[in-house]
Formats: sequence, structure tokens, C-alpha cells
Amino acid sequence: MLAFNQIQSLPKVELHEHLDGSVRPATIIELAEKQGLELPERDEDKLAAWFRKGSERKSLSLYLESFSITTALMQDRESLRRIAREEIEDLAADGVVYAEIRFAPSLHTRKGLTMDEVVRAVLDGLQEGKRETGVEFGLILCAMRHESPETSLQVAALGAAYADRGTVGFDLAGDEAGNPAKKHIEAFEYIRRKNFNITIHAGEAFGTESIWQAIQICGAHRIGHGTRLIDDMVIENGKIAKMGSLAHFVLDKRIPLEMCLTSNVGTGAAESYETHPFPLFFREKFRVFLCTDNRLMSGTSLSKELMLASEHYSLDIHDIEKITINAMKSAFCHHGKKLELIYDVIKKGYAEKREAWGL
Repeated sequence: MLAFNQIQSLPKVELHEHLDGSVRPATIIELAEKQGLELPERDEDKLAAWFRKGSERKSLSLYLESFSITTALMQDRESLRRIAREEIEDLAADGVVYAEIRFAPSLHTRKGLTMDEVVRAVLDGLQEGKRETGVEFGLILCAMRHESPETSLQVAALGAAYADRGTVGFDLAGDEAGNPAKKHIEAFEYIRRKNFNITIHAGEAFGTESIWQAIQICGAHRIGHGTRLIDDMVIENGKIAKMGSLAHFVLDKRIPLEMCLTSNVGTGAAESYETHPFPLFFREKFRVFLCTDNRLMSGTSLSKELMLASEHYSLDIHDIEKITINAMKSAFCHHGKKLELIYDVIKKGYAEKREAWGL
């Protein structure tokens, strides 16, 4: 089994990380002092532990509660730009070579910024981070399920408008129960007319109906989480004995599933690492890969997620390379950039590591 420092040194691809869920605790403390926001803790380590409490207690309400602090601090251009730049720096330090970062611009307009200004500030920060580190990125704009269709359409239009500056996709996030994706059909139809990309949070806290609707009604090109797809399967002796039409469709059409181990266990989408469907899907050749979701709230990183998979599912360097290539194939960047990163960075990097480590 690879050591953590070995995994961290491997080239990696991150496709599902929320900007407001990945802020540095030190930055939160500094910004809170500047903005006069009261924090539950002022010590960096204690504050980090406070943000993890929802995940550790497997409480979705506690997990979501902590976002009120990060979003409150992300209401001005400079804070947004700084947090976006630091996001790229942290990903680079973890060995990530390509990342798609997502956030909901509507959550950052409380102090007068327009959604357009919010997106430009974040893109400026991401570009600064790219210049400093060389990490390639794409920005995904999220609409929230509980918001109005008018707002989601505005977010979709922003996503398509900034495609030449770094936006690569449109997402729908938030509570699935009682908030069907089809409510925002106008936004999805707009995105499809613009030849743009769609990923939807589905099958995390709700069943296969949510995944079906995301794909067949809203046209999702990727699914965020998708853990409940296992409900469309019969499992016998640790293997898939039978699949329903939805599971077959996802497998046959190579629809990517953005899977997040620690987040899913922490929010109750999966009971444990042992029962998480990722290893089953991976063995059965679904297009799956690992992501962090919220680095701060889950106390994780992409290297930690891969280390967990290595420990719990006996993955080796060849498996980790396959997961990374699955992710890169599923990215929303252009085909030429995918090939460049797969052959010149990922495959080359893994080959060099195997040779250096005698594997």
C-alpha cells in the first residue's frame, strides 16, 4: 500500500469541490477580525475542529450550519478573490494538476455585489492561483434547488457568458427532497442550447428518482455523488447480480459519478466507508472517481480521500491512476486539454513514480 506522502506526490484531478466549503481556518479568523464577525473559536486548530463537528457526528444539519460562517465572509471582491486564489494554492500543494471548483454566486450578494461581480472576483482569484502554481482550473456555477427558476436561469446565463474566462459548467445543489431538479428546466434548456456543460447533485440524500430526473429530464452530463444509484441494483456476495434500466444507462453511456467518501459518510449519504458503493461501482467499470466535496467541513483533501480508498478498498497505484484518468476524461475542459493532461502530465507522472518506487 502506498504511503500518504507518495499519494500526495502523484498528479491528481479534482472535479467536485465547493469554494465556500474549502476555506482555510486561518483565513476565516483573519477575515472575521476585519469584518467584525463573531466566531465559535479563535484558535486555528479549534476552529478547524468546530467545522468538522457535523461530519464527525454524522449530522447533516450541523454540517450545513457551518457554511453560514464561510459565506458570510465571502461578500466582497477582495475576500472572494483571496479565497479563490488560496483554493488553487492548496490544491497545488496536494498534487492536483486540474480542478473544477464550484460555488453558488447568489449566496454572495448580501452586501451589494451583483452575481456578475461575484463571478468576476472569483475568476480573478483562480487566475492568480493558476499563474502562481500552474494548476489548470474550471469554474462551475451552482444554482440552489430552493431558489426560484428565475434565479437559476440567471446563474446559467452567467456560466455560459464567462466560458471564455474560465467557467466550464452549471450545477444544481441543495436539498433534493421537495426540490426537484425539473423545477429549473428552463435553466438546463438554456445551458444545452449554449453547448455548455451540466452536472447535478443527485442521489445523495434522495433516491434513484432524483438521478433519473437529473439525467433524463435535465440532461446532466455528470452526477454529483450518485450514491443511491445502488438502489437500482441487486447485490449478491459483494457483486452486482442485476441492474435496473437506470444503472444500465449510467454504465452504458459512461455517465461520470463524482463520489465523495468522507462527505457521504459524514452527512449520512453512506453509512460507513465499508458500505459506500464506490468500490463496487469502480470494480464494475462505472465511470467513477473521488472528490473532496468540502475540504474544511470534512477535514479532508483529495490525497486523504485516495488514502482512505487505498486502506479500505485495497487500491494500488494502478487503481489510483485509473481513478485519476476517469476524472480527467470526465472533465468539462476541451478535448485537446484533456489529452494534454492525460498523456503529458498524468500518465507521464505515474510512470515516473512507478519507476522511482520500483513498482
